[in-house]
Amino acid sequence: MNTPLSLQHQPILLLDRTDDLNSDDVLLHFALDELLCRQAGSGGPAVCHLWRHPRAFVMGARDSRLPQAPEGETWLRSLGYDTAVRHSGGAAVPLDPGVVNVSLIVPFQSAGPAPDFHQDFELMVALIRQALQGTERQVDTGEVAGAFCPGTFDLSIDGLKFCGIAQRRQRKAFIVQAFVIAEGSGSERARLVRTFYDIAAAGADPKLYPVVEDTSTASLEQLTGIGTGEDAVHRFVDDVRNVIRSWQADQDLTEAAASFAMPEAESIRTMAMQMRQRYQRTE
Repeated sequence: MNTPLSLQHQPILLLDRTDDLNSDDVLLHFALDELLCRQAGSGGPAVCHLWRHPRAFVMGARDSRLPQAPEGETWLRSLGYDTAVRHSGGAAVPLDPGVVNVSLIVPFQSAGPAPDFHQDFELMVALIRQALQGTERQVDTGEVAGAFCPGTFDLSIDGLKFCGIAQRRQRKAFIVQAFVIAEGSGSERARLVRTFYDIAAAGADPKLYPVVEDTSTASLEQLTGIGTGEDAVHRFVDDVRNVIRSWQADQDLTEAAASFAMPEAESIRTMAMQMRQRYQRTE
């Protein structure tokens, strides 16, 4: 498999936390990404961080400013969803054990300009396309009408979205984050998001939120022969891990591993708290 240009001269470490479903605060995952990005920008290695969360609803900043957003969050919490506003771009996304989150955390080259943001997204597109090569299904890019968290770099099969991509940049490194619906019902997740907007966007300008349709979204379980249930999740995670290993096949990981330090739990909690305070709704 071809290694993307932006990773050809640097190793990338794998951090697979998909078996850890004990967290009750979804922002801890984003906080970890933020700290790893700072580390990468200060001489640390590139990292591929894989994670899942038991039950959460993550909003974009614009979602959190909708007129009835507090009522929407109250409804979600009554269903057992943790809610938060993320610091990367994009709109509302529901997370559960059937959704695999992939974060690519990459330092800029020491010399020359920062890469164009389109290249950041293309890096994630290349990873997911290569991971799904064995399914023999064509993965398309482009905004899918009626999908939640719509964007130019939506990934779809047969016109149905299964993945959305967002990014966050720091001064010397960037994070590209993707949610991949590996198993379960895409339409059920779309209905959840649509109901949230029905509540949160009451009275709002229709241009401020996406119009979500049930038939816009599907899982890899539904779209490919990747497997059923939890098997689909594990197969996708294994395929991503194999692609990362292929990209770093000719790299010496010794120095990269030595420069990596897992942030302490207290640092992650502090960062999550700061992020929640920074992006919480203000009247």
